Amino acid sequence: MGRRDKSYSLSLHDQAYKTLTGMQAFGESKKEAVKNGTDRDKIFSANTYKTYWKHTKYFLDWMKNNHPEITTLKKAKPFVREWLQARTEQTDKNGNHLSAWTIQTEAKALSKLYGIQPDDPDYFTPPKRNREDIKRSRSTTQRDRHFSKTNNDELIKFCKGTGLRRSELSKLKPEHLMPIDKVERALDMYETKVKEDPSSYNLRVLDALKDTKMFEGTKYFLYVQGKGGRIRFSPIIGENEQEIVERIIGTPKNEKVWQYVNSNADIHGYRAEYATAIYKLHARKLEDIPYDRVNKGTGKKFQSDVYTCRKDESGKKLDKKAMLVASKALGHNRICVVADNYIRGL
Repeated sequence: MGRRDKSYSLSLHDQAYKTLTGMQAFGESKKEAVKNGTDRDKIFSANTYKTYWKHTKYFLDWMKNNHPEITTLKKAKPFVREWLQARTEQTDKNGNHLSAWTIQTEAKALSKLYGIQPDDPDYFTPPKRNREDIKRSRSTTQRDRHFSKTNNDELIKFCKGTGLRRSELSKLKPEHLMPIDKVERALDMYETKVKEDPSSYNLRVLDALKDTKMFEGTKYFLYVQGKGGRIRFSPIIGENEQEIVERIIGTPKNEKVWQYVNSNADIHGYRAEYATAIYKLHARKLEDIPYDRVNKGTGKKFQSDVYTCRKDESGKKLDKKAMLVASKALGHNRICVVADNYIRGL
């Protein structure tokens, strides 16, 4: 008698859990995986995994309520588009639709679960995400009313001067402070080290150390291992630099600099202010950026170092080099992320 396929004895919930946990690749280099073509079946960030699993469970609950006869993930796949479409039409008691951000996240979660690529006919195209749709970090919300800026003044200054994510703040320890002389010694050490051991980790540290050259005049950096294990050295900036450094130095060794981070703090908003400040420090006047390329179609010269924003910021122009500096400080590699989500009020 043939061996029975045990996958059919697992619930949809267990099948999905097994699939997603099997993709965990926390701490691995996403950049290397993309280069090797092995990134499609991997999840590089613990936070991304938690988010994908949360939204996958919403889909599984919907399947249980609407299609209880379906018992395998394979048979549930044709219902993905139906569920996502239903989510776009769903409204709350006030008649508000789910945000485009939520729908896009859910589309990505299910695409990861089923290995659906953007060029696949089954790929669901979610509503477009526009900057004006952001409710958090742009106006006063109910949540903001429970957050005292006076009582959290030190936290706010710290965030605006370091640009750390909430998860990075909660892990920060005094040994992560890197004065510029320590950074320079580490750079020399890793340049020698990678010759003897060109491991992925050593190469990533070296690249991050080289990026510190962008932040000329910076006295202090923070060693950060952020989303997906990505390493960076974030510059400490602004008028509260010394206060921030003293807070870190004054923390007992091996203890966290922030034992508690107020859940109502607008961390993304502070990161945006940090990114905008970094950009302003390094941005050139647009008229000073040279016209260094020629458009093959029109024959006219253009500025390859000038970025033209799209969507709701359409027409606004930014200095690409300054955008890259801000992107590196935040732990991103794509300048469009900084333009679309962080740089404000210019």
